[in-house]
Amino acid sequence: MSLFTWSFWTPKRMLKASVFVAIVTIVLKTGAWYITDSIGLLSDAMESFVNLASALFGLAMVTIAERPADDDHPYGHHKAEYFSSGFEGALIIAAAAAIIWAAGHRVFNPQPLQQVGWGLALSVVSSALNGLLAWVMFRSAKTYRSIALEADARHLVTDVWTSAGVVVGIGAVALTGWLWLDALVAIGVALNILWEGFQLMWRSSQGLMDGALEPEVLAEIDKTLEEFRHPTIRFDHLTTRRSGQRRFVELHMHMPASWSLGRAAAVRTSVEQALMSAVPGLRANVQLLPSDVEPHFGDEADLI
Repeated sequence: MSLFTWSFWTPKRMLKASVFVAIVTIVLKTGAWYITDSIGLLSDAMESFVNLASALFGLAMVTIAERPADDDHPYGHHKAEYFSSGFEGALIIAAAAAIIWAAGHRVFNPQPLQQVGWGLALSVVSSALNGLLAWVMFRSAKTYRSIALEADARHLVTDVWTSAGVVVGIGAVALTGWLWLDALVAIGVALNILWEGFQLMWRSSQGLMDGALEPEVLAEIDKTLEEFRHPTIRFDHLTTRRSGQRRFVELHMHMPASWSLGRAAAVRTSVEQALMSAVPGLRANVQLLPSDVEPHFGDEADLI
């Protein structure tokens, strides 16, 4: 398998690459802060530590999500990825709070910056690495439908914009001599990543709530069922849900009561296989019912 094919970049490989890049950017950004004494660059370096922790936790959750179904988890372990997204959001919020605390002191006690050129150069290099990694991660997340990869990629994009804001702010300090701009930029960075953290936690909570499949996937399911619809066959009570990389659909298929069980089962198998072929990662469950039988839902007795 070639290094330059998208199938090579599985979620585990991508997150291992994210750990490596996070370590490199920590070294670069910490060096940039050390030689400049910029609170803005310090805030940028702190976010890279969050990147590292998030990538390590994401790698652990993706490893768990790959485990096969067992007696205790008959639907698999796919939801473990949502914990990665929520954990990353919590870390981002904590980092934002720490940045605001550190920058607050510098607003009233600004310090001169040193060797600005070298500091900005190191920050730009680290941002380029994060930007490239985020682009590859987005492609891999789409291929594997991995929310852990998507969360890490979104965080890296936020990191790139953070670094861009810091670079602009420090450049403005160097041009104007207004030292308080450094702390102001750091606070702006913190507010930006704070918003990203809340978004990641919200997406994680929604994933744990068994949301329905995306509209385009529902359209593909309906298109597939249309191939089997017939005056003697109809479908209803279709429900869907997502669980990490796995997708589920359940529905009723009504057919003449005079059909033999073998004939009805053969049609059901064809429907399930067609659905799972049309939608990657889909698990289909079709319940057979005679044409004149309607199931009852919503009765209060069902809740007892």
